[in-house]
Amino acid sequence: MAASILDLKITDVQLERYAKMIYKSTGIVISPQKKTLLSNRLRRRLKATGIADFDAYFKHLQTLKADDPEWDAFLQEITTHETFLFRDEPNWNWFQNTYLPEISQQAKQGKRPKSLRIWSAACSTGDEAATIAACIAGCLPQFTQWKISIVGTDIGIGAVEKARAAEFGLRAMRLVPDGFKRRFFQKDASGEQWRAKPVLTDMTKFNPHNLLDVLSESPFDLVFVKNVLIYFDTASKKKVLANIRQKMKPQGMLICGAAEGISDLLDGLERVYPWLYRTP
Repeated sequence: MAASILDLKITDVQLERYAKMIYKSTGIVISPQKKTLLSNRLRRRLKATGIADFDAYFKHLQTLKADDPEWDAFLQEITTHETFLFRDEPNWNWFQNTYLPEISQQAKQGKRPKSLRIWSAACSTGDEAATIAACIAGCLPQFTQWKISIVGTDIGIGAVEKARAAEFGLRAMRLVPDGFKRRFFQKDASGEQWRAKPVLTDMTKFNPHNLLDVLSESPFDLVFVKNVLIYFDTASKKKVLANIRQKMKPQGMLICGAAEGISDLLDGLERVYPWLYRTP
């Protein structure tokens, strides 16, 4: 069976069928240019499940509920992309050196409560949420006196489970400042993994969530939604952004990837940087 699976190549008709299924479920667009990529990733699921071909696997997926482990494994194959802590340096320079000092000063002046709610949307394995927590612990004065809530969400149940484990490999940790590593992470006995300490994990929680749906959480001061909307078409982007806007406080900040292609979809928001927007 293994040899025949390796020889399988998805047809244009099969590609269109899978692309429609993926788009309907996630909003992610699978273009014809991703034919080889989709073939490779589907072959992994055929090998793992023992299902003979792409058509049979498609029929199998149609019978599954949204919380079925195989459906989740399929989505993970489709949506997984590289992530690591402190990705996109300008975001974290602004967060540490501008935003956190500003809200600290506002709290001292009685202009805001000592509370901060942050949503890490499409959080993958939790690298971004851990970065947010490390910045707060390292740069927000007397942060233990604040009520901090960092909510990470991802469509992949497997990704959420990994995020909850708060364990990161050497490659994911490569940009973390040495001081932060020593203070907020613990290396395991093998020397190959770092685990976030309770000072960080106490701030975070992770739950499955599809960006096409409205999140059942209270509004946030900041929302990070980075390097995910590049996979969406305009209609899906509009739906996701509308859902996010519902969950942002007045004067809330939206942190995006610089290449998301959403600048013309953010009417009513003030642009601070190409990747940073403020709600009214």
